Amino acid sequence: MTLATQILRPTSAQQTNERRMPLLKTERLTLRAPCRSDIAAIVRFAGDRRVAQSTARIPHPYGAGDAEQFIASANREDGSVTFAIVFDGALIGICGIDPRQDGLELGYWLGAPYWGRGYATEAVRAVIDHAFGELGLQMLQSGARVSNPASRRVLEKCGFQWTGVGLYRIRAINSSAPVDRFRLDRGLWASLKAWGQVRQVA
Repeated sequence: MTLATQILRPTSAQQTNERRMPLLKTERLTLRAPCRSDIAAIVRFAGDRRVAQSTARIPHPYGAGDAEQFIASANREDGSVTFAIVFDGALIGICGIDPRQDGLELGYWLGAPYWGRGYATEAVRAVIDHAFGELGLQMLQSGARVSNPASRRVLEKCGFQWTGVGLYRIRAINSSAPVDRFRLDRGLWASLKAWGQVRQVA
């Protein structure tokens, strides 16, 4: 996989708070900062209960106001990196890194029509490469509900190692559920990284 990195210029309304974000290119996908034109697609996909209940923080139901709030807060907090996953010019999901009390957490979701085609693995690998390569991070953690073996496989294919199971609050079901926990450190990433070289072109 080859990644091309460019810098997106924020609009004048965003310049005061939003950081400059890279543009990542993989074989089939583009990862860029989410924007207001993504709202309809985000509502369509994140509003699907199957998607929402597979994440910790997406509420259900999910409406335009939720998407607007997400767009307004994306890439504003120090340590957070949020990418729209774009295929054939259209948003199909979100992938990013958020600071948590116990470390940096990689999270992602993909619209249900795009499940089972390897897009999640491709996007997650791009964000991992960016995190360890460009940002110089030392460790990432992530999780997948025990009822979501497909998400677990994505993490395993990206080199994450299972560390245990914990109970976590899932907003979409308004309850806690068991979640498999994983971690990936920089050394393991460097030794396993066989999915391609990162190339910064701008």
